[in-house]
Amino acid sequence: MTTSNGHPPASQQHAATRLVTAGRDTQGQRGFVNPPVFHGSTVLYPTAEDLHAHRAEFTYGRHGNPTTRALQDVLMALEGPQCAGVGLAPSGLAAISTTLLAVLKAGDHLLVCDNVYRPTRNFCNGMLTRFGIETSYFDPLIGAGIEALFKPNTRAVLLEAPGSQSFEMPDVPAIAAAAHARGAIMIDDNTWATPLYHRSLEQGVDISMQAATKYIGGHSDIMFGTISANANAWPKISEAIRLLGVCAGPDDVYLALRGVRTLSVRLAQHHRSGLEMARWLAGRPEVDRVLHPALETDPGHAIWKRDFTGASGLFSIVLKPVPQPAVDTMLNTLRLFGMGFSWGGFESLAVPFDCSDYRTATKWAPGGPTLRLHIGLESVDDLKADLDRGFAALKAPL
Repeated sequence: MTTSNGHPPASQQHAATRLVTAGRDTQGQRGFVNPPVFHGSTVLYPTAEDLHAHRAEFTYGRHGNPTTRALQDVLMALEGPQCAGVGLAPSGLAAISTTLLAVLKAGDHLLVCDNVYRPTRNFCNGMLTRFGIETSYFDPLIGAGIEALFKPNTRAVLLEAPGSQSFEMPDVPAIAAAAHARGAIMIDDNTWATPLYHRSLEQGVDISMQAATKYIGGHSDIMFGTISANANAWPKISEAIRLLGVCAGPDDVYLALRGVRTLSVRLAQHHRSGLEMARWLAGRPEVDRVLHPALETDPGHAIWKRDFTGASGLFSIVLKPVPQPAVDTMLNTLRLFGMGFSWGGFESLAVPFDCSDYRTATKWAPGGPTLRLHIGLESVDDLKADLDRGFAALKAPL
């Protein structure tokens, strides 16, 4: 059996194949592999009758065009059969805020894992509080014990698997089961692994978000967000996108589409290089701990192995106690590791972080300075040499 474009059905294809073939309409694009970038707001109707009936595949630029449709088709194929729709947003934070506004109203209660992306926390503590929505934070490792935290007005649970600084690995299926037992919507920030390595909609998640700025784009040149939802949650997401006027610019859509075609090979390299670097760092005398759930020694490894098929290039390390100026000297010595607050691009990054001043449900006391590393696509031998120079500077007299 083949589809209208000559490809086998997506259900019979591997994820890497779906990333390459989904959303392509070569015949409609006059033979070209990629769709054009549609810059447009106004859509013209041929007759008054068509105008009155809104009879058109696309009705207005804000609601989509052939370029956005192609990207949505790819992402739906990647998410799997549970996905009923994909919304596109101008940033990862916009995807998060749109999702929360879609499912919550004044008087509701939201449960959020304590290791969540800090801008998410700021949105909950800021705008949601002003809208009369209460947020409570919970230990990411709580698992099914989250049931005790539900209130009669708890409407949603939001987690990040794993947290993108401290890397605790929540038990997604157990938390989702508890949420659904209380009629709450389960939301997952799936940026770290992407649906290529973590099919969260298959594990009970209702809404899976990504900062597609990261691995979907892959080249550190766009801001982008995606919201994927199952049949239960998609009507709420679709309505919120329409009412809030959320849309992404056509050039960024095109770059996200171009990036997603190579996601499989890029993420595989990030996985391999990230694990090699993590294992190497675990043996360094300057490093107390490596926070990477794909490492066999990590507390979250069993859950990662059960629920994930791969890892990305992002993880953290805890240094043995040294003064902060020594850490700064180390960072200033690095040449291949840049200092920047994003990740998911082709380049390696290193930034210090400290969760202790804003986590409320758990205590962050790692025992030494912490660095978040993103392992890019450079040679791991060169990256090790760069960190060797950095560690030498770390230990040098101030």
